[in-house]
Amino acid sequence: MKIAFIIGTRPEIIKMSPLIDEVKRRGINFILIHTGQHYDREMSEQFFEDLELPQPDYNIGVGSTTHGKQTAVMLDGIEEILSSEKPDIVLVEGDTNAVMAGALAASKMHIPVGHVESGLRSYDKTMPEEINRIVADICSELYFVPTEESAVNLIFEGLHPQDIHITGNTVVDAVYRNLKIAEKYSNLDFDIKKDFITLTLHRAENTDNPQRLKNITDALLELKEIDIIFPVHPRTIKTLQELKLYDQLARADHIQLIKPAGYLDFLVLLSHSKAVITDSGGIQEEAITMDLPCITLRYNTERPETVTAGGNILVGTDKERIIQTVHNILEDEELYQRMRQAENPYGDGKTSQKIVDIITEAYENGNLKITPPENIGGLEGRFIQKVEESIDVLGYEEKNASTRIIVVFDGDKAQFPPGNLQLKGKTIILERFSVE
Repeated sequence: MKIAFIIGTRPEIIKMSPLIDEVKRRGINFILIHTGQHYDREMSEQFFEDLELPQPDYNIGVGSTTHGKQTAVMLDGIEEILSSEKPDIVLVEGDTNAVMAGALAASKMHIPVGHVESGLRSYDKTMPEEINRIVADICSELYFVPTEESAVNLIFEGLHPQDIHITGNTVVDAVYRNLKIAEKYSNLDFDIKKDFITLTLHRAENTDNPQRLKNITDALLELKEIDIIFPVHPRTIKTLQELKLYDQLARADHIQLIKPAGYLDFLVLLSHSKAVITDSGGIQEEAITMDLPCITLRYNTERPETVTAGGNILVGTDKERIIQTVHNILEDEELYQRMRQAENPYGDGKTSQKIVDIITEAYENGNLKITPPENIGGLEGRFIQKVEESIDVLGYEEKNASTRIIVVFDGDKAQFPPGNLQLKGKTIILERFSVE
């Protein structure tokens, strides 16, 4: 079996790192295709060295340009590589342009796609990431979803439950793996002895909106009771300077503006933080993995499980709400500890093992193939039924030929239907097929 990993940005490399480790450990043949969406040295050669990963076999070097040009260049380059290498499966992770291009190129060539961290939805199509993750899911054959909520998202989009696997999120594996490396090599050059909050701010909906950015800045300036360490992205600096906000932050005694931290340094920074304020999706995951209360500067999130679990609070960009939420967390020890002890919805750090087990089983059973249907038939319809007998999902489908259970309702809550789920007293939505 040969696996092709397609990666393009720092978050993808980070989340794929434990999967690459697991594939190497088992002696499975693989190739790394780097699209070069993040293209400077810190995002490419040096980054792989820092994470103790092999260098990519291919680097398309797409660089920074428009979404359309990026996607077109990636599609062309990925298609050529896949045609030459002929992998048995392509793995993509997340929601970047590289993910969309990789999934689309592979599916057009009838190569199965495994989408790691699939099923996430913000339901905000102004976000390019939302479009990317939806397209990637349409093109995939195997779905490695972090939570049941993500699985249910896919079910309601018409995907087959048997192709959906709730594995947890490789971000947990990656944090455990990479924090060990970070503690060996990180060399932070600022004071981390006293309590502080780490801040990250980079999303276009915040940095490109003058009113939102001013609201956030005003809130930060008023939070004088705790130090704030702010690794500022150059793009964010430029916007802050244009709005004459940067100097106000730089003059504030409790705010320390620093250059963007490398991933390993940033992990150590998070591990010493009292809390984190962010608009990043990945940091919401890392925060709950590191038992770190998270305040999110967004009005929605594709990581709602972190909110439900109690480790994350959405505050949008309302100045007073930001200030009040930070005060509540810092002054209410019970709330603070409750957020720190929130159960991690993303698993126990064994997600990579589960994913490779699933892929290996599919390969050994001859299921890593895309073939046209051999039977003539069609969907008769979708039906709702209350189940009164003692039977599980697998037993019900075996008993009722040409029937597939899509979703189960226990009361008013939708559930993913694994084969061993008991159905007595529950309501199901099923599909019935006619086959000739």
